[in-house]
Amino acid sequence: MVVVDAPPLYQELGALYERELNAHGVGAVMLTHKWQPADLLAPHSDIDVRVLLPQAPADWEEWNQRLAAAHAAAVGREVFHRRLLEHPPGFAFTVTEADGRLVCAPELATWSLISGSARDFQRWKSRAQMAPWCEVDERFYRGILQARMGGRYQLAADSTDNVVEDVAAYRRHCVAWHYLAPCWFAAAALATRTRCPGKTAALTQWRPEGLDGYAELFLRQSEHHADVRPRSPRHLLRAAHVALEAAMRRVPGGDRPDGQGHEHARTDWVMTAGMLRVRVARWLYYLDPPPGVATEYLIRREAKELRSAAQTLTVLAADEATAAQQLAARMAALIPTGPTTADTLRVTLARWHQQKTTVQDFLSLTPDDVHL
Repeated sequence: MVVVDAPPLYQELGALYERELNAHGVGAVMLTHKWQPADLLAPHSDIDVRVLLPQAPADWEEWNQRLAAAHAAAVGREVFHRRLLEHPPGFAFTVTEADGRLVCAPELATWSLISGSARDFQRWKSRAQMAPWCEVDERFYRGILQARMGGRYQLAADSTDNVVEDVAAYRRHCVAWHYLAPCWFAAAALATRTRCPGKTAALTQWRPEGLDGYAELFLRQSEHHADVRPRSPRHLLRAAHVALEAAMRRVPGGDRPDGQGHEHARTDWVMTAGMLRVRVARWLYYLDPPPGVATEYLIRREAKELRSAAQTLTVLAADEATAAQQLAARMAALIPTGPTTADTLRVTLARWHQQKTTVQDFLSLTPDDVHL
């Protein structure tokens, strides 16, 4: 069942993606994408897919090969899919993990349904919204801010290589939707201790005194308000810096609420495994993309998530007292932590193939077997 309130272009894209995954035997029982339908602004927003599986596949490496092939086939259908389907899915989870509340609540709260059981999906979303605020939330939203604030967002790094129309509009989109809106979304969540479902909702609903004009400016610069005179990307960027500096004064300090340590460790394990489960598909696609598709900038971007995964696994491994901790340490040793290049990915693919048993065991370990 395709979500009915998505923009028509993204409804069609979701249906196409589901067909390609099915044709290549990926075995998904549910597909979701990050962000809400109102956050998908054609033709510039890409669709960031999450795959839900009934169980771990017998061979993750072979499964990733099928996933990469399905993604390449979908991209090859239309030239504008190079941007709309910029990369293969960002996560793969099992239904058991999602049903067991081990997909972190702030991540799941942003999901929209592409296909699968609407009843299960709504149950997961409701539980994610109602769960007590905890350390996982603090880390999730502050991580968004840390990745973009303090000069870390660089407009030039938002590549236009796969943009096929109106590059100037895409650059405005990058400032508004890749920088300002995610930071506003995270600041709103931290300030109100609620899990906001998306960027548009944050800009619409969280407007502290003195910031209403900034929220309206960036909403009206989107394609929802194409009648508004466009601002230059550089003008928008300056306005975004000022707006976020003011917004951050409404965000409380980084005190961490009390949490359930064991449950948080299991969530960290599942989130890290979920991200690493699709890495091989990404690397295969990046190293051998369809004709005309640029992936160099995507290869460089892999470094951030891989470094984060290695850090999380090192913490989970602790003193390596349990079998799960030892497995986390072995997996951490297989993850590159420096800059990523095509050669880096090729070497890592070879290492993961050589250490296939370790990779398979880590990616398939059930939450009940994660003893830390």
